[in-house]
Amino acid sequence: MADFVHKIKEELTLENILSIALKTPGVKINRAVFLRKELIKHCREDVIEAAIANNPAQAGISKDIINKVSLSVINYESSKVTALSVAASLPSSSLPAVAVGAATADITSYFVFILRIVQELAYLYGFEQFDLKEDNIDSETLNYMLLFVGTMFGVQGASTALNKLANNFAEHLAKNLARQALTQRTIYPLVKKIAKQVGIRMTKQIFADTVASAVPVAGSILSGGLTLAAFRPHCMKLRADLMNFNLCDPEYYKA
Repeated sequence: MADFVHKIKEELTLENILSIALKTPGVKINRAVFLRKELIKHCREDVIEAAIANNPAQAGISKDIINKVSLSVINYESSKVTALSVAASLPSSSLPAVAVGAATADITSYFVFILRIVQELAYLYGFEQFDLKEDNIDSETLNYMLLFVGTMFGVQGASTALNKLANNFAEHLAKNLARQALTQRTIYPLVKKIAKQVGIRMTKQIFADTVASAVPVAGSILSGGLTLAAFRPHCMKLRADLMNFNLCDPEYYKA
C-alpha cells in the first residue's frame, strides 16, 4: 500500500498533469467562438462583436448577464466532469500498476476540465485569448494560467496577483507589458508556490481519502460525488473573485 501511494504522489504532480492535460484534444477554448455561443441568447450581434473585439464589460454587457452565463457554464462543465469520473470509477483490475494508470487518466481528465473552465470564465470576465499550443506552451502563458488555478484553489496571494494583472488589461496596457509582471521576482515565487500547494491540496483533497478503498477496485480513485464536491466549489471561488475585478465592470469603462 505504501509503495502504491508513493507512486501515485510521484506520478500525479501538478506539473506532469498540466503538461498532459494541455495536450489533450478539446482543452483549448476559442475565445471568439465561445463568447458568441454563450452571449447570443442575451445580446445583439453588434454587442457580441464589441465583446469579442474588446471584452464583454467594455461592450456594455451587464454583470448580471455575465454572472448568469458563467453560472450556466460552471454547471455544464461540472456535469460533464462528474459523468466522466463516474465512468472512470468502474472496476477494471486490482493490480496496483493498473490502478496508478487509472488514477493518472482520471485526474488528467479532471484537470482538462479545470483548464477549460479557467479559459471560459476568463473570457467572460474580460481576459484575452490564452496562447495555448497543442505541442508546447511557453512559460509566461503557463504562469498566467497558474494564477487562475491558484485562485481557484485559494492559494494565498494568487487572487491579488491576478487582480493586478486584470487591472493592467483594464487600463489598456499592451498585453506583453501586462504579462511581463509574471516573470518578475515578486511573481515567479508565487507561481512556484501555487504549483506546490495545488499539488499538495490535489493529493489531499482528491486522492487521500480514496486511495485505500481504490486498491481492491482499480480505477475508483474519484467517485462522481467527490469530483463534483471538489470541482464546482473551485469554479465558484474563481468566479467570485473575477466578478469583483474592474476588468468585468461596465461602470469602470464608463468612468
